[in-house]
Amino acid sequence: MKKVLLNAIVTVLVSFFSINSLQAQVLTHEDSLANGLISRDNATIISGYGEARYTYDTKRKNAEANLERVVLFVGHKFNNKISLFTELELEDALVIGSGDEGMKGKGEVAMEQAFLKFSLRNPANYFVAGLFIPRLGFINENHLPATFNGVDRPFVEELVIPSTWREIGVGYFGTVKKVPGLNYSIALTNGLNSQGFQNGSGIRDGRQLGSKTQGTSLGLSGSLLYYIGNFRLQASGYIGGTTALEKRVADSLLLNSGPFGNPAEMYEVNGQYTHNGWNMRALFSYVNIPQASAINRAFAHNIPNSLYGGYAELGYNLLFHKYQNEKELIAFGRVEYMDLSATLPVNGIQNDANKQTYIVAGLTYKPIKGVALKADYVQRMTGALNPALIITPFPQQVPYFKNNGFINLGIAYNF
Repeated sequence: MKKVLLNAIVTVLVSFFSINSLQAQVLTHEDSLANGLISRDNATIISGYGEARYTYDTKRKNAEANLERVVLFVGHKFNNKISLFTELELEDALVIGSGDEGMKGKGEVAMEQAFLKFSLRNPANYFVAGLFIPRLGFINENHLPATFNGVDRPFVEELVIPSTWREIGVGYFGTVKKVPGLNYSIALTNGLNSQGFQNGSGIRDGRQLGSKTQGTSLGLSGSLLYYIGNFRLQASGYIGGTTALEKRVADSLLLNSGPFGNPAEMYEVNGQYTHNGWNMRALFSYVNIPQASAINRAFAHNIPNSLYGGYAELGYNLLFHKYQNEKELIAFGRVEYMDLSATLPVNGIQNDANKQTYIVAGLTYKPIKGVALKADYVQRMTGALNPALIITPFPQQVPYFKNNGFINLGIAYNF
């Protein structure tokens, strides 16, 4: 299965380089501000998005309903050169207790972005400074819930590429005049915190997300994005230090410090084809943590030297010939594969549960632009859980199923 999927992804991505300029869509008021379509100075823009879900676990015979997130965007155009972008996100509906019952909230409130944009003579070339999302992966930058198929974001773009990944720093986004449709970016941000790295989720929990970031580590990222014909093609990469400690403490743990001490690297390629109701996406990403042995010695989190994942998705709008894209009913299927502990350091313990395959199929109905009703079925297949890694013994241990199915229903909006 792994070799078949990877070969399919490579074939899809290579075929992408044969065709000619898909323009970025304006889907929200935030897009209008970002693309320079707000004419009036000192204009304040309100936008946002949200999603809710219901999931039924076919093996555990249990269900969960959740308000996944509600995000409020407030932007402001000072003049043609300077604009402000902010997003405040509430996840899982409730953060603190309320009422006589003393309910404890399971959610969180966080700033998803808060940055200033400084446009140059060409509005497609600009600097950003503050808390922002570097261009890494597909969903990380394009995560509006009414724009992707499936109730869940692709699992590869949660566990290998940790969306939504934002940090504090500066970035430059530009275009190449001599190659229409070719865009690039480069960004310098604070680094990661390897103390948060976990077995089974890669570098995801090492994100500092602009919250009292620690250490002198830096993260450097860059991307090439090319629109040609009906294709959108991207390659991006990241390298960053992960020692979020002062040098005295890092030395005591035998960890390298400095801007790129104990680095983590991530590379990805993705492509999308859209034409006559058809939409095809593919992505592959690889993460390398060369000093995983030193990090495991310091924090005992059993992280790997490398992990990778990829997916391919095909969808078709069954209403395209009648409504074009004004109303959509998309039937789609997606196959994903991840190995979240592809190679291990000498002090690592293998866990075959990190070898994961997901088969997802479902429908996405969009009665109007910006609103989506979703239904899908997810089949998850993994290797066996290593019993040496089970901390809580039977009978308290939660059963682990190598093969499990989930029925998902969701609603989503963006405006």
